[in-house]
Amino acid sequence: MDTKFSSAIHTLILISESEKPLTSEEVAASVGTNASYIRKIIGLLKKRDLIESRRGVSGFTLKPKAEELSLLHIYQAVNETETPRILDLHQNPSDECIVGRHIRPVLTDLFTEVEDAFSRALAEKTLADCIAMIRKRISAQHSDC
Repeated sequence: MDTKFSSAIHTLILISESEKPLTSEEVAASVGTNASYIRKIIGLLKKRDLIESRRGVSGFTLKPKAEELSLLHIYQAVNETETPRILDLHQNPSDECIVGRHIRPVLTDLFTEVEDAFSRALAEKTLADCIAMIRKRISAQHSDC
């Protein structure tokens, strides 16, 4: 399973909430991966103009406001696609079988419907929503003490 999307959200939250620009090494330590993987994700996010770096300053800053950055936009940035593809069809169903002959169009329509719903759900949520959920969890954890 590809983890670019969740790693990108994690990265963007760190960048958004940090009081100082963060390096890829600092982000990687939080994400639990290596800095080269984070640099790959950062490159994809920079390509879509979601983060920026400044000459002479180590680290990155978020370009759009967290409230304006949908999860769909983040997904599209790290997957380099406009339309999410989360389901794939098997390659060679047999035309000699009644099911094999009809499965591709049936599943194509079904998968398109599911992927459209997925896109709509991601478009409705923002990076700010994720940040708010983290803050809520932190607050609940502290109130349990």
